[in-house]
Amino acid sequence: MDTPFSTIAVVGLGTMGTGIAEVLARSGREVIGIDISDAAARQAVAALEASTARAVQRERITEEERRDVLARFRTFSDLQAAADAELVIEVVPETYEIKQQVFRDLDAVVSPTAILATGTNALSVTRLAAESQHPERVLGLHFFNPAPAMKLVEVVSSVLTAPTAVEAVTALARQLGKEPVAVGDRPGFVADGLLFGYLNQAAAMYEANYASREDIDAAMKLGCGLPMGPLELLDLIGIDTARTVLEAMYSASHDRLHAPAPVLGQLSEAGLTGRKTGRGFYTYTQPGSQTVVPDAATPSPQAGAGAGRTVRSVGVAGSGTMASGIAEVFAKAGYDVVLAARSQEKADTARGRIAKSLERSVTKGRLTAGARDETLARITAAGSLDSFAEVDLAVEAVAEDLLVKQQLFATLDKVCRPGAVLATTTSSLPVVSIARATSRPEDVVGMHFFNPAPAMKLVEVVRTVLTADDVHATVREVCVKVRKHPVDCGDRAGFIVNALLFPYLNNAIKMVEEHYATLDDIDAAMKLGGGYPMGPFELLDVVGLDVSLAIEKVLHSEFRDPGLAPAPLLEHLVAAGCLGRKTGRGFREYARR
Repeated sequence: MDTPFSTIAVVGLGTMGTGIAEVLARSGREVIGIDISDAAARQAVAALEASTARAVQRERITEEERRDVLARFRTFSDLQAAADAELVIEVVPETYEIKQQVFRDLDAVVSPTAILATGTNALSVTRLAAESQHPERVLGLHFFNPAPAMKLVEVVSSVLTAPTAVEAVTALARQLGKEPVAVGDRPGFVADGLLFGYLNQAAAMYEANYASREDIDAAMKLGCGLPMGPLELLDLIGIDTARTVLEAMYSASHDRLHAPAPVLGQLSEAGLTGRKTGRGFYTYTQPGSQTVVPDAATPSPQAGAGAGRTVRSVGVAGSGTMASGIAEVFAKAGYDVVLAARSQEKADTARGRIAKSLERSVTKGRLTAGARDETLARITAAGSLDSFAEVDLAVEAVAEDLLVKQQLFATLDKVCRPGAVLATTTSSLPVVSIARATSRPEDVVGMHFFNPAPAMKLVEVVRTVLTADDVHATVREVCVKVRKHPVDCGDRAGFIVNALLFPYLNNAIKMVEEHYATLDDIDAAMKLGGGYPMGPFELLDVVGLDVSLAIEKVLHSEFRDPGLAPAPLLEHLVAAGCLGRKTGRGFREYARR
């Protein structure tokens, strides 16, 4: 469908409105910027001047093209200026009262054929449309911040929206170089609907003093490959804005995961709303700055430090991918490693896997042949845990089964010398239950590596109520020596990463169950709108649906929150044997290797 939209009005010239105006002006359209604040209008012009100057400097546009862009952007303080606009996009403050007044006033200004779009990400498009004399021309057009850079645009239809209006703005979004995703009218839509629940849980985790803000953010960046940690992102979005979105989501879903964490309300009421005020979860050099400065909550360099035990040799129990990866990490760092499996054959196979991994590193130029040989020489394959008699640190990486781990730790208790540190790599089981299988629970700690261990920087260090101080200090020191980033967390289901990641994945499945959006649209929304390296369904199929279901069950069992109950669709797929890439079919089908 042809969508000239030669003249477009943008009502509200804050950060988002200014960004949208820039995208439109750069596309060759006449843009009418409207804001009741002359200062906001001047700031919008200055922002466009600065961004286009940078574009010239980077040789993305010419000086003549820059002048043309600036000439196409005009600002006004009265809605009457939108009279000739074929499309009006409002991005005024996120309240019904203000937005409804804008729509009522626009009815008296624009032509009956003009399309009216709201940029809301939290309010009901249907409710806003109902205020218009022509509700069929009202829809949602949700850009993401920063609008010039982010590819995703959610096109939101209400039950009243005319299909022709949806087709027109969808075509416009494509002409602007964006990726439009069609969604129905519910708070948060797709991207924010999944994102804000996750952000809310992170805020609650911090509020409960389960982990520091630095560790929560580092865990999600290093463990999931996210561009920003959740608390950093809340400061960028604005804590008051996040609270408003969550309130709207909770009023529609009544899901406790969407009930705003009290800390969001406390910070909002105190005016500590993030970067824009210079202080939120973090403190910044000044309002609007992105530079974090130390404050009372900043951990000192010595925080968590202490006298640890000496570790020269490490035992790794297991023969799977994780065990061989962990053994490779320790050997590369100069530790003597004993890799023990249930049989000598399995241990040799695991050592052979390490040899292949090291060879790939040599081929890619990441490792010298000499370093490869030295690393492999430090690894001894053994068919029995008896070989752990003299190790200083024993790390288990066997099946994620509590009974199996307890039996193994009972054996380690008998085999390992007094004073050896015993670590479990469990991702979801209670570490203290594993520790109690020994006569020395004070020596037991969680050391959760992420897969693939040689590549992933994060290690969650899980301290139980019985773990000794020097054991905790030892593991943190060892993590640093093997070039990993340790984060501290308590002994509860999911630790940091899985406790935040899997409810988000579960909610994505529920969206599909409810026929709200497709797999492809949800994956695209989270990659393009949230900066996620993989969409939730891509990730579920990689992790394994059976593994994902097991973690969801553990989280639900521990926290007893109805919102954490595994989505029935996930249970059905697992029951059908559709476990993801490893079986050739999960949420999607894959070619058999």
